[in-house]
Amino acid sequence: MARFLRTKRLLGSEKMEILHSKLVLVAGLGAVGSYAVEGLARMGIGSLKLVDFDKVSLSNINRQLFALDSTIGQSKPEVAAARVRDINPGCRVFPVHSFIHSDTLPSLTEPRPDLIIDAIDSLNPKIELLTYASNNNIPVLSSMGAALRTDPLKIKTGDIFDTERCPLSKQVRKRLRNRGVGRGIGCVYSTEDVNYKYTDPEDDTENEDIYDRGLKRRVLGSLPTITGIFGLILANMGYQLLLITDPSS
Repeated sequence: MARFLRTKRLLGSEKMEILHSKLVLVAGLGAVGSYAVEGLARMGIGSLKLVDFDKVSLSNINRQLFALDSTIGQSKPEVAAARVRDINPGCRVFPVHSFIHSDTLPSLTEPRPDLIIDAIDSLNPKIELLTYASNNNIPVLSSMGAALRTDPLKIKTGDIFDTERCPLSKQVRKRLRNRGVGRGIGCVYSTEDVNYKYTDPEDDTENEDIYDRGLKRRVLGSLPTITGIFGLILANMGYQLLLITDPSS
């Protein structure tokens, strides 16, 4: 296929066939997730399940790939799916307008994905997703905090339990440990110093009715460059993990 010729020249036919056969679930289609989807679609991933509960808003335009003047008010999963189909009409795309929660995860992960990419920016749903993936042995990659950062050279990758100088990572590690989840979840994070605590009430709303409205979150400043790099790194980690874990590769 001509549209993936350059990738095929780099990876070879066998590895391209592996990527075409895989299903990847991307949870969170905002600043990081939109770029992760872009990288996966242009990589030639055969099936993508795209999950988000939100609609495109005007304030998304500074950093989210799917946010355009023409898409304001539209469902993020539907906008994302349309873009993926425009990139690769052969990709099987499943847009899902849903919140990530313990109640929704069994259906969201059916059929079982080969990889989950966590680009959720709310703490509780992130923990639910990572715990579920770990308990069910589904490979998962996660984005830590990309907001408030300005230095791309401080962006790193590694196991969540090896991260440093990232306030979100600290909270994620603590909660995962409390749920019996240990090492084995790869992530992208930044070592750039920021002054922010992820335990504010706006971020930690255990008792809120998540099915009626989104979580209350403080508006954090962010750049399209940093969040985009986070997303593309997740896509790159994703294709490598898929090739490594495939028994035929």
